[in-house]
Amino acid sequence: MTNEELTVSTLRMLSVEAIEKAKSGHPGICLGAAPIGYTLFAKHLKHNPKNPNFFDRDRFVLSAGHGSALLYSLLHVFGYGLTKEDLMRFRQHTSKTPGHPEYGVTAGVEVSTGPLGQGIANAVGFALAERMLAQKFNMPDCKLIDHYTYALCGDGCMMEGIENEAASLAGTQKLDKLIVLYDSNRITIEGSTDLAFTEDVGKRHEALGWQVLRVNDGESIEQISAAITLAKAEKQKPSLIIVNTTIGYGSPLAGTCKCHGAPLGSDNIKELRKTLGYKTAPFEVASQVTDFVAELAPAFSKYEAEWNKTVKAYKTKYPEMFEEFQRWRKGSIDFAELDCIYDKPQKDEATRASSQRILNAIAQKNPFVVGGSADLATSNMVVIADGGDVFATEAGRNIHFGIREHAMGAICNGMYLHGGLLPFCATFTVFSDYMKAAIRMSALMNIPVVYVFSHDSIGVGEDGPTHQPIEQLTMLRSIPGIKVFRPADSKETAAAYESAWTGNSPTAIVLSRQSLKQLDCTGTNALYGGYIAADSNSETPDVILISNGSELGLAMEAKKKLAEENIDARVVSMPCMELFDIQTAKYRESVLPSNVRARVAIEAGRSTGWYKYVGLDGECCCIDSFGMSAPANVMFEICGFNTENVIKLAKKTIRTCTKAQ
Repeated sequence: MTNEELTVSTLRMLSVEAIEKAKSGHPGICLGAAPIGYTLFAKHLKHNPKNPNFFDRDRFVLSAGHGSALLYSLLHVFGYGLTKEDLMRFRQHTSKTPGHPEYGVTAGVEVSTGPLGQGIANAVGFALAERMLAQKFNMPDCKLIDHYTYALCGDGCMMEGIENEAASLAGTQKLDKLIVLYDSNRITIEGSTDLAFTEDVGKRHEALGWQVLRVNDGESIEQISAAITLAKAEKQKPSLIIVNTTIGYGSPLAGTCKCHGAPLGSDNIKELRKTLGYKTAPFEVASQVTDFVAELAPAFSKYEAEWNKTVKAYKTKYPEMFEEFQRWRKGSIDFAELDCIYDKPQKDEATRASSQRILNAIAQKNPFVVGGSADLATSNMVVIADGGDVFATEAGRNIHFGIREHAMGAICNGMYLHGGLLPFCATFTVFSDYMKAAIRMSALMNIPVVYVFSHDSIGVGEDGPTHQPIEQLTMLRSIPGIKVFRPADSKETAAAYESAWTGNSPTAIVLSRQSLKQLDCTGTNALYGGYIAADSNSETPDVILISNGSELGLAMEAKKKLAEENIDARVVSMPCMELFDIQTAKYRESVLPSNVRARVAIEAGRSTGWYKYVGLDGECCCIDSFGMSAPANVMFEICGFNTENVIKLAKKTIRTCTKAQ
């Protein structure tokens, strides 16, 4: 058995043994795609296992994340620091080898991949970031940024709609340094792909602007390597390499769905060992393999050493540009020098318009802030002035994602994780539903991607119920680890951006279409998530009105009207529940004293989520049904967003609490 054959067999056996010990996992892809993984890691991937994070490394994304055992075996064999014990704790609590690859848990894992198709969109983000940075910093005599992005996917990824969205944009953008290896084994959980998937994937990608290469023998390292070489030679298109493989190769279950998502079983593993001629003990790596990989190690170290030479030359020739490059890599925004974003406008202004002005003030001083919209940039108002458009032939900052919301979010995740850029993306609030999976992955990875959602309520008006967000705020707030900001005016919008880009979690900034009054009470207090916008005259208010967004002004008006009837109200602005909830108990008590049970929440969205603040005795001026087609002012009136209704609810909760006493 040659060194390469034994190494591939080792990858296969380590993977299935880990799955067998865990009694959980997906052995089929690990057996079928092992030659792909070996060929890439040994012959093409620019990486240094001794320093997995050196900046100009190639990025590898396992889009078919259920094949994580294969990735962990590769990382173990190639010296990334994963131990035999780590493999033996596959899928166990606190292990470095979780069921799907997780960013920040395992060295060598670039991004958390789980839902199929997300990884390919992430890879598009990596490749787009690489090119944008190369356009900015590379010089004719010194290429500081020059690496590829590889992704390994399966049939499931190709079926997901997000893959087509991402591939379409990649073709449009001519991302020639993106190479996707397609493990085409034609089997899914239910059986043959012929049950549900008979399209010609290659022709589809050719139509999307990709170079398509085919490897007929998925066992041939030579054929796989030759295809990757051809892909790297293409300078106008991304490349898809379709590799015909056999799921569960070498096992008695090969070619069937039975080996897709369940351990092989001890008897089948014995047969697999015989077929492969594999004699090394479980979880061990033969010295022949160890020595062979050690011979490759100097080449891996050389990749980083060569880049360090490039860095040294670049730093000498272009010191100012190198300093700027370091600044981009750090990606830190100094809001102390951005006091202007808290200036109060002289007239009423929609928060989407406030956002446009604030975003541009930030972007002007921080050129690594980039982003765009799903074909709604002028409506979302997220155009970076004089930023130029992002194209293969143009170094710009405004990304035209097209009407591809799902891919847009995942692409931004990849762009952030690549490093060197702070991405944002935007669409209408109601379309955040299309982005849920990508937003969830941002939160799961704790990365500060900014989601700008305009047209935040029934203020959309005439567009009707299909375009009027009702439940979306609740949906967004239900995601662990995200901050959802619904600012009431320009100054709260500024606080939303400051919070977003000084934290380590994603932020949804939800903005109004209609103009809003600019309030005197708002400002940096919004960074607490909730604060007293207008206090009562007495130490203990009769009622607390809690609101945000366009409805905060309504709460302020209701307070004035209640005062005319000798009802003392406190108004609390709650632009970000998530930030308020992490404040100290003392602070939260100072804003929402527990002895004041008469409370009214006012928000043009579902009441779900507000009861934790208003309690059983409180009331909600919210919307728990879909909207209708009507002008915005009519919609707000019909749905009870007027001072009369707020006063009515305030009096009702006061009566309820009085009786309870």
